[in-house]
This record gives sequence, C-alpha cells and structure tokens, in this order.
Amino acid sequence: MVCSRSNLSQAFKQVRRNNGVAGIDQIPVGDFANGYHEYGSDLISLLLRGTYHPSAVRMVLIPKPNGGERQLGIPTVIDRIIQQAVSQI
Repeated sequence: MVCSRSNLSQAFKQVRRNNGVAGIDQIPVGDFANGYHEYGSDLISLLLRGTYHPSAVRMVLIPKPNGGERQLGIPTVIDRIIQQAVSQI
C-alpha cells in the first residue's frame, strides 16, 4: 500500500540517498525525519482521505551546455517522498 509506514520509510531512504536540495519550503532532506515523527500520522490520514495537496515547486535556472539556461522544478521533500512511494508500488 502506498500509504503504509514501511513504504513511506523506504521512499524516504531513497530520497535521502539522492541528496536532493530543499524545495520551496526550505526543509532539507535530513530535517524531514525529525518532523515526520510529529506529523507522519496526519500525512498518512490526508493521503488516505485523498485531501493531500502537493506544495508549489521551487524553480531554479540551470545552465545549458550550449549556453543559455533552462528551468528546473524542485519539489518539496515530502512531495518527493510521496512520488517515490507511489513509484515503488
């Protein structure tokens, strides 16, 4: 099940291994684990009820090899974990 604690835990481990940067909420991957203990049950409840809404995406410009720049969207850590949890199933 996507919302099981074991699946979300495995998803978090994968997101942490990827060493991504913080999204628009500025919460680094390492800090997520501390807060998850406090609101993890609420997150699962929102997912099960279908009322969870992803956060806005942080947009950054990265250089292109041939010059110029392109936009890159960086989701929040929690949104990346949910995406990973769905992908695992």
